Amino acid sequence: MSNISDIRSKLKDNALFVEFTALEFGELIDLLDQVSVKDGEVVVRQDEPGDCMYIVVDGEVRVVHHRGTRDIALATLRSGDFFGEIALVDSGPRSADVIAQGNGMLLKITQASIAALAGVYPTAAFKFLIAIGRSLVSRLRTSNQRYVDSLLFPVEGKD
Repeated sequence: MSNISDIRSKLKDNALFVEFTALEFGELIDLLDQVSVKDGEVVVRQDEPGDCMYIVVDGEVRVVHHRGTRDIALATLRSGDFFGEIALVDSGPRSADVIAQGNGMLLKITQASIAALAGVYPTAAFKFLIAIGRSLVSRLRTSNQRYVDSLLFPVEGKD
């Protein structure tokens, strides 16, 4: 596993933590669990309830949605990327599998770790949740634009 100083240096400029003080950032990182993953390991499974999010520290993960007999590759996430953030506010089903590509290391963020941070540094917990909100809004805007584009410019041969 990576040591804490390596993790801090890799993630200190991450959009989730850009407004954190050094003390707030260090406190949060100390609260999180390091999760080692092996090539091909399923980190989260589609349709299972979520209870945490993850940040990729080292390695890559592949996001795959299953529909019937089809597997749809949605994204490849690398160091600094994160996934599962909706589970911090909603324990509904996961929307896709996330599978390790090669060996890697993730940080697991639970509702309990955010609550613990809020107990010591409430402003930091607020900053973190606002950063998550900004990310979700950005993703929603992108999805909305894709949807509108699909209506205005349908793929040829798919009428």
